[in-house]
Amino acid sequence: MKKLLRSDAVQALLGWLLGGYIRLILATVRWTHENLECVEPVLAGEAGAVALFWHGRIPLCLATAPQWWRKNTKALISPSSDGQFIATALEMAGFPGIRISTAKPGDAAKARQAVAAFREAINHVAEGGALVVTPDGPRGPNEVIAAGSLQIARRSKQPVFLMGIAANPALQLGGWDRMMFALPFGRGAVVWEGPLHVPPAADEAAIAALIADWSARLSAVTRRAEGLVGRTPRSKRH
Repeated sequence: MKKLLRSDAVQALLGWLLGGYIRLILATVRWTHENLECVEPVLAGEAGAVALFWHGRIPLCLATAPQWWRKNTKALISPSSDGQFIATALEMAGFPGIRISTAKPGDAAKARQAVAAFREAINHVAEGGALVVTPDGPRGPNEVIAAGSLQIARRSKQPVFLMGIAANPALQLGGWDRMMFALPFGRGAVVWEGPLHVPPAADEAAIAALIADWSARLSAVTRRAEGLVGRTPRSKRH
């Protein structure tokens, strides 16, 4: 069954279905935005940006599309077969993917691919593009930012924005990331925070401190979005 689900045909079908769903949710949910003005200078200017939201809110991510469609925006996506249908869906929605992952020790070919993708992401942001990232994906732990997105921001010298997204009514699955699927014609909210900056000279200890702080902040704006739509927050799961 797993082999069938990861076949090209099934992944293409899943991508088409997810792409259609996320466009439906953008069109039918009544979306409100809080603190959107914080990102307006970047949207209207030539600076790049790294935008973060939790992996479990991928089905809701087009709530931010009207903003990021104003810039040259790409999504950072795992190159795994499971990530293929997500890449297909986001490309349908106007966000082409940069496929990147951490290579296993001894896998020189994948290491080269990872380095090339990492450089592509840095250059894209440094040249004024936006990069949308689910920093706890693709495998978690839930609501803990991985260092890669901060390193991209540090090396590109561009700001980071946090996006808390929620909808009600919605179905929330029980997997590691508590994936949320909004129902049409409900309410949705996006809470923005930023700009945040990674100091150019930040070492491992400084990055670790930022990870702890920004993970808490991204969870806080996500809980705030849940509160705005009248949804009782569920505790995060690792």
